[in-house]
Amino acid sequence: MNTNNLLSRIEALLFVAGDEGMTVKQLAQYIEVEPMDIEAGLSELLSHYNEEEMRGITLKQLAGTYQLTTKPEITDTLKKLIENPTNQVLTAASLEVLAIIAYKQPITRAEVEDLRGVKSERPIATLVSRALVQEVGRAEGTGRAILYGTTKEFLNYFGLKNIKELPPLPEEVDQEDDQPTDLFLTKFQETFNQN
Repeated sequence: MNTNNLLSRIEALLFVAGDEGMTVKQLAQYIEVEPMDIEAGLSELLSHYNEEEMRGITLKQLAGTYQLTTKPEITDTLKKLIENPTNQVLTAASLEVLAIIAYKQPITRAEVEDLRGVKSERPIATLVSRALVQEVGRAEGTGRAILYGTTKEFLNYFGLKNIKELPPLPEEVDQEDDQPTDLFLTKFQETFNQN
């Protein structure tokens, strides 16, 4: 595998891993190369990020994992984004999570992730920061997972008097339609039709 190909694969995996980061061993496993090749690639990536002033990200090793992080020099710009979250549009992932929480509340993050089939920590954090969902209690059993539900702000945002005004879920999805089936919506409907 040539160096550029290796570097792009490392970068892509670290980008997708986000805050969790990845170890050298994990990167080597996914890319199917030796750990020493990963270490050399990480070193080269770090050099690229540090040498090029136009780059807004860098590579950090934290607690045995490597993560892509923003450069400290651009903190002032990032603060503006964080301080004005209302200017941001909710992502498709956040909207999916919001729909699941709205219709299935109270619900744990693990239950949301089971419905979506992907991690949902970030979308939930986004929704909590926007005050659209909140912690409404703890689940019984081991670990006492946080239960999430919608807020008054959610009702105001969508112009609802109460949660009972949510539109009903469609009964069926027409599988013969020419448009692609929304797999999330299908699984979402199946789950709620079982209850």
